[in-house]
Amino acid sequence: MTMLETIAQYKEDFDLFPTANEKLEYIFDLGKKHTVLPEEEKNEDTFVHGCASAAWLVGECKDGKLILRGEGTSEMAKGMLTLLLDIFGNRTPDEILMFDPANLQDMGIVELLSPVRQQSLEAFLKMVYGYAQKCKEQGE
Repeated sequence: MTMLETIAQYKEDFDLFPTANEKLEYIFDLGKKHTVLPEEEKNEDTFVHGCASAAWLVGECKDGKLILRGEGTSEMAKGMLTLLLDIFGNRTPDEILMFDPANLQDMGIVELLSPVRQQSLEAFLKMVYGYAQKCKEQGE
C-alpha cells in the first residue's frame, strides 16, 4: 500500500466519526497499539525536539527502506506516532522525500490539532525527512 493509500484508509476511518472528539478518541485508541523503545535508544539524538510531550524517533536504513520506531509519553503522542509510523515507516527514502506532507491534510485530523500539536507534527516530519535523506545518501 502506498503512503497516499494509507492516508486514504485512515481518512475512511476518521470519516466514520462525526465529531472532533470522536476522531481524537480514535487517535487515542491507535495509541493502544503503540510500541516502546529500549531505554538506550531514548537519547538526545532520537528525542523529537519541538514535540508537545516527550517523544523519541529512531530511523534505520535496512534493505533500501527506512524503518522507523518511536515512543511518545502522552496519549495523543502515542496515537499520532502510531498513525505516522504506519504512513512513513518501511518506505524507500525516495518515496518519503517525494511525499508532500500537505497530503496529511486529506485525513481530516490535522486541523483538529492545537497549534502546539501541529508544531509537534512538524518536528516529527523534520526528523523523518532527515532520516530519509541520510538513508538515501548511504544507499548511493
